[in-house]
Amino acid sequence: MKNKIALKLTLYFSMSLLLFSLIIGSVFMSLFKDQTVQLHQVEMEKRATSMAGTLSTLLSDSNTSTESPSNDPGRRGMGNMGGGMMNGYGMGGMMYGMGGYSSYLQFLDEIAMADVWIVDEYLQLMTIGHMTNRQINYADLPADADQVVKEVFLGRTTFSEGFSSLLTTPTLTVGAPIKAGDKVVGALLLHSPIEGTKEALRQGARILTLSIGVALLLSLLLSTLLAYTFTKPLNRMKKSTLQLANGDYQVKTGVQQKDEIGELASAIDSLSERLELASHESEHLEQLRRDFITNISHELRTPVTVIRGSLEALCDEVITDPDQVKSYHQQMLNESISLQRLVNDLLDLTRLQNPDFKIEMSELNLCDLLKDVVRSAQNIARSKDIVIKTENEQDPFLCTLQGDYVRLRQMFLIILDNAVKFSPPQSEVLVTFTNQVLSIKDKGVGISSTDLPYIFDRFYKSKDEQNKTGTGLGLAIAKHIAQQHNIKLTVASKLGEGTEFKFSFPNL
Repeated sequence: MKNKIALKLTLYFSMSLLLFSLIIGSVFMSLFKDQTVQLHQVEMEKRATSMAGTLSTLLSDSNTSTESPSNDPGRRGMGNMGGGMMNGYGMGGMMYGMGGYSSYLQFLDEIAMADVWIVDEYLQLMTIGHMTNRQINYADLPADADQVVKEVFLGRTTFSEGFSSLLTTPTLTVGAPIKAGDKVVGALLLHSPIEGTKEALRQGARILTLSIGVALLLSLLLSTLLAYTFTKPLNRMKKSTLQLANGDYQVKTGVQQKDEIGELASAIDSLSERLELASHESEHLEQLRRDFITNISHELRTPVTVIRGSLEALCDEVITDPDQVKSYHQQMLNESISLQRLVNDLLDLTRLQNPDFKIEMSELNLCDLLKDVVRSAQNIARSKDIVIKTENEQDPFLCTLQGDYVRLRQMFLIILDNAVKFSPPQSEVLVTFTNQVLSIKDKGVGISSTDLPYIFDRFYKSKDEQNKTGTGLGLAIAKHIAQQHNIKLTVASKLGEGTEFKFSFPNL
């Protein structure tokens, strides 16, 4: 399945948003419910307090206008009925002197827009709202009615939901004190169904659900877009790595981002460049291997063929003249010496190229080593009447270094042997040592600019007559010895003017 990461990212992101929405929605609904109920309570408290205050004012006004209870028997009866609430003032007396009070009570439900009861401290219902469609007795009152009324008669405004069962609908009740002067003479109970509050909560929940649904849909689309944007460079990098695996090392990801994905793409591009270089190097090494096999086959075949031909001629007695027989013997000896030199050079080069081969390092004096090398090279140069001059300006006390005496001597002798080999007779070779740099300079035929980059390759030989006895391995051996000793070996040459090899010793 394609774009698995995009699918997973979209799924994870959507699930996170859904969980977040559920948590936020739950918290919001809880806070919204509390806030709605609280606002409803505040509004009911204002209405109840306002109505109780109005009733208290009307009672106070009636008391001042009625100095004594009436002697009318009917009114006395009404006073006895309302005596509990009015505490001796007499409902009938007040009704006689306060038409406003009775009118206000008659329209109390309409004014309050809710069901209103007025009770005394003994839970006797003095007035019951028109919205209650049944006769309420003391036994019908809820268990917390007594506590609500007690709180009211202590002068406090209180709330209760205990009347819901009595009124057969979820109801919030607020109790407010009715005062005559400073004395609480009744409790006003305002009952308001909370169905409207629940409807508001349901409406809020519907709006919240719709908003969350729309937000989730938009976030799903956005997360899908972001996921595919995130996976697009990954797919490009995958394609590039597959091409790298198939051997196309020139491929590039083409991803340019300043983040971790961009760093990964840059690493893949860097890998492709290194693989490209390694591929060219591998091809070059393979070509060197083929050339090595070809050259070594040729180098070995020539002396072996000469030796075999000479032996066959001698064994078949084709050659019987003593001088010719001696000449054949000398030729076979020379070819065997050449063959031995080639084999030794191959063994040395193989050892030096082996990373596990350890040269024997010891403390030595480079100035003494140079004297030994020059002394040996003079024996070679004597046959061509070549003079080797030495100029050593290096402090003898600063000539100490860690190295393999035999290998370093071999390296210098290879260079001096070539200097003598390619120098004309009766010339000179100059060896100078100053400022930690050793120079071996000759006045020979020089090296062409086309040959100069390859002189340290194995079996690379110039076609000069002077080099017909060479194996093409000497300079390669010298280069490896220099590398093993951390010596920088460089060469400069001009045709017809000579060649100069320089050895730089950073560890002196």
